[in-house]
Formats: sequence, C-alpha cells, structure tokens
Amino acid sequence: MMINNAMKKCFFCLALLGLSISVSATGNVDKKDPYQMIKTVAEITFKRFANEQVAIRAEPNLLKTIVREELMPYINYQYAAYKVIGSNFKKTNQADRAEFVPAFREYLITAYAQVFTLYDNQKVEFAPAEDFAEHRVVSVDTSVIEPGRGPINISFRVRKHKKTGDWKAYDMVAEGVSLLDSKQAELSGLIRQKGLAHVTEMLKEKSAKSIVFKS
Repeated sequence: MMINNAMKKCFFCLALLGLSISVSATGNVDKKDPYQMIKTVAEITFKRFANEQVAIRAEPNLLKTIVREELMPYINYQYAAYKVIGSNFKKTNQADRAEFVPAFREYLITAYAQVFTLYDNQKVEFAPAEDFAEHRVVSVDTSVIEPGRGPINISFRVRKHKKTGDWKAYDMVAEGVSLLDSKQAELSGLIRQKGLAHVTEMLKEKSAKSIVFKS
C-alpha cells in the first residue's frame, strides 16, 4: 500500500493535529467546544512531546504508546473506519466490521506514530473560532508555519456526538486533500475485490511494524 506525496502531506499534518489535540494525563480538555479543545491543549502537548525526545529516540515505538494513550481518545476512529468502508458497507457483515474497526485504529496509530518522527518544532496558528451552536460538524482552520516555505493550510473536521455532546476529530484536509477521502479511495477497491476480512489482515500486518527514524 504505497503512500503518495499528497498522502504523506496529510499524514504529516495529521501528526501535527495529534500534537494539537492530545493532552497529558493532568490536562483538562473542553470537549464541548471543538475550537477550544484543539487550541487550548496545543502548548501542553508540544511541551510533553519535546520533553520525551530522548526516550523516543532510544525507543521509537514509544510514539505508538503516546498516540494510543493521548491522541486516539480524541479521534472518532469508528466513524472514520465506517467512512472508509463507504459504499461497500452493505456487502460486509457485522462480524467483519467488528474486526476491521480496531484493526483500522491500530493502523492509524502506527501511521501517525511514524509521521511523528518528522516533527521538528513546527508552529501551528489557529484561525478565530466561529459559532458552532447549530452545527454537528465543523472545520477548525489552522496554518502550519515552517521556515523557508509558505504556510500549509489545514482544516480539521470535528464531529459532535449526538448523545454526549462531545466533539471528536475524524478527518483533516491539507491543501485541499482529505486524509479520509484518500484512505477511502485507497482501500475501497481492495474491500470490494478481496473483502473486508482480507483488508483487515493487511492492516494488522502493517500495524505490527516498528517505528523507524529515517535519515
């Protein structure tokens, strides 16, 4: 499963999303406000990530632990997994979907953790919050600032849970490229041709790979 340049950009920017919305055990996240949820914890998470660089360099798989414990509670991975299944949904059964969702979650953990190796103190600027009272889905607009190049415009799609009222991220769009749409395009054909169970096993294999810092 090759990752093209657009996908690399999406994964890299989603790693920055992880830095923006994950939080340490002592932090407080206002999950009732999608804009505040993302913005207020950015400083805490950047500091935590920087403080653990030595340990991460010694054991890169620590990144998986950080993503699993800190990022995934704020990602609606089940909703994202079902979106990836997409038009194939009626051709799948409940048992196969029950296997696919956690496999997709672990795949995301490994993918995000690998991209975290690219982090090098990039700065994230947040657009002003807008009124979200009447909305269930909002886009939180940001810009990633890197020296020597123009800003990368990113929108984080955040969805409100109907019962709890909590907001969780489920997608991001970097320079017009949706991570979720890209994953759906990449996997939907395989699901249709070889079945959901086959794709689930493929994702499990990819999830088992160790994180590597590349020169």
